[in-house]
Amino acid sequence: MKPCILLIEDDGDMRELVAGHLEHSGFDVQRAEDGIKGQALALQYTPDLVLLDLMLPKVDGLTLCQRLRRDERTARIPILMLTALGSTKDKVSGFNSGADDYLAKPFDLEELLVRIKALLRRSDRAPLSTKHNEILSYSSLTLVPERFEAIWFDEPVRLTHLEFELLHCLLQRHGQTVAPSLILKEVWGYEPDDDIETIRVHIRHLRTKLEPDPRKPRFIKTVYGAGYCLELPSGAQHEELAMLVQEARDSRRTAAA
Repeated sequence: MKPCILLIEDDGDMRELVAGHLEHSGFDVQRAEDGIKGQALALQYTPDLVLLDLMLPKVDGLTLCQRLRRDERTARIPILMLTALGSTKDKVSGFNSGADDYLAKPFDLEELLVRIKALLRRSDRAPLSTKHNEILSYSSLTLVPERFEAIWFDEPVRLTHLEFELLHCLLQRHGQTVAPSLILKEVWGYEPDDDIETIRVHIRHLRTKLEPDPRKPRFIKTVYGAGYCLELPSGAQHEELAMLVQEARDSRRTAAA
């Protein structure tokens, strides 16, 4: 079967141009011109990927992205935002709403195709011959690829596709500084000219899930001007940090209760 892409775009000319190119490239494309119809089609078809315009009538793209992420039926579908708003602030808003990738208009159709294929490759909706199919473990962290899950100090932590890939990239090189250019190439599958903010947003999401205090990271460290380093505990330090992680978990559970 052809991979199914849901294109939610209110500009009719743009919608037909993109849809025609994707269909010519071997995809089945469902079209929606507003947020309400887009959400309905997402639930009806559960597509392999959603192309989502930010500025939509009835329900805007950020709100729709949040709705798709909250619904179990659509929560794990890759979402690529398409928008004329290309500032850093707009990108951060898109990623914080749950988007996996972000492409500013005007864009090259071949670049769009590259990004779609990269998202599908790392999606759990893709064939089972995924890039990472073995459990990777060191110290207090174990990555389980079939569930996109981290076992962190003996408790499971659910990750998004991008968070899993990013953490996998850092864990393979634990204790080493990993350059942003390498992260972008290995995790996103392409080499944009300047997309460092993309990494920053997802590093921040990982810290929220793994760090006792995300504002003062102990494990996922920024090496200014060079990249990021994953430092995992060993020996006596392991027990001390395990207690801090557990205290943070208990505090969050109490706050959520």
